[in-house]
Parts: sequence; C-alpha cells; structure tokens
Amino acid sequence: MSGVLAGTDGLLRCPWALSTPDYVAYHDTEWGRAVHGDDALYERLCLEAFQSGLSWITILRRREGFRKAFSDFGIAAVAAFDARDAERLLADEGIIRNRAKIEATLANAKVLAGWEPGELDTLIWSHVPEEPAPAPRTVTEVPAITPESTALAKALKKAGIRFVGPTTAYALMQACGLVNDHLADCTSRDPARSGAAAAGGARPPAPTGTA
Repeated sequence: MSGVLAGTDGLLRCPWALSTPDYVAYHDTEWGRAVHGDDALYERLCLEAFQSGLSWITILRRREGFRKAFSDFGIAAVAAFDARDAERLLADEGIIRNRAKIEATLANAKVLAGWEPGELDTLIWSHVPEEPAPAPRTVTEVPAITPESTALAKALKKAGIRFVGPTTAYALMQACGLVNDHLADCTSRDPARSGAAAAGGARPPAPTGTA
C-alpha cells in the first residue's frame, strides 16, 4: 500500500486506516488532531509506550481496559498507586501485562505529579516543528523519527520520564497533532484539525491546567 485508498463510503483515507473499522474511526476522529491537557497527554504517552513492539490496534482495542485499570490516566490518581496496584495491574487481562511498561507508567505519574499544571503540555508542544513538512503522498514518505522527536525524547528522559525514545515520541507527535502525517489526498488532511497549524508551523498556546 502506498497512496490513499477509497473506503466503502467513497472517502479517501491513509491506507492503514482501512484494515479494520476500529482504525477507520480512530483515523477519522482522533489521529493527527490536537490533544492538550496534562492528563490527556500522559495517557497518550503511556499508551504509546505500551504499544512499543506491538501493533497500535492491539492497544486501541484495549484502551477502555487501560483507562479503567489506570483511573482514566489521572496523573494524581496513578501517582498514588502502590505495590498492590502494580500486582493488580499485572493480573489485569484488559491491558498489556508487561511489568517494565507498567512500572514505567506508575513511575512517570509520580514524576509528573510534582510538575506545575500545564508543564507537561508545554514541554511536549514546545517540540512542534518550526516549519511543517510537505504533505506525504505515500506511506513511505512518512518518517519514523525526526530531529524534533529525538529532542522531545531527550527532554522527557532528562525530566525523569521512562520508556520513551525517538520513535515513541514521534508516534505521540503524530497522534496528538504536533505534526500532520495524513497523506496529501486524505480526506482528513485538513490542517485546521491539527495543532501544527499550516501557517508556518505556529505553536498553539499551552493551557494552564490538566485535562
């Protein structure tokens, strides 16, 4: 697969979106749209980390299970989890039961609980590219790592955030609208849906509170 493909409704979409109805909904209503708020971004950061080594559909189909297990990814709530919660999570069939990823999720919440409101949002959104990349015409033109994602991963690690590398950071940037990687002819390409506005890659103002 390379360029856009038409779905059963006739709309042109990125080819990966047509492999399952779950992907169609995610592609059309979420992927590439701006996400703000500390809790919301913490959730995306955690889910991207859990996705490492797996397909995104595996995570997407368990997202409600993750939200239930991790108190809707409220940073303050997860920061209060203890060893009993860790063991509970390891036995929860509704999530990915990977000890290293679970421990990183809990540890990251404890770090972020000490940050000022809006600080995670500000850090992540400060890595929007200064200039938007040309719209990719095929999936082969979509990068897996960029200088900005490398810088974001380094900034997060320096701040004490675990289980995030340049590839995970770029997936986060794609999912949360810091970049617009919908293919050029994709129906969802409209840059107004993305936080990485077309006008010179302008960075939207960060909010002052959590989601």
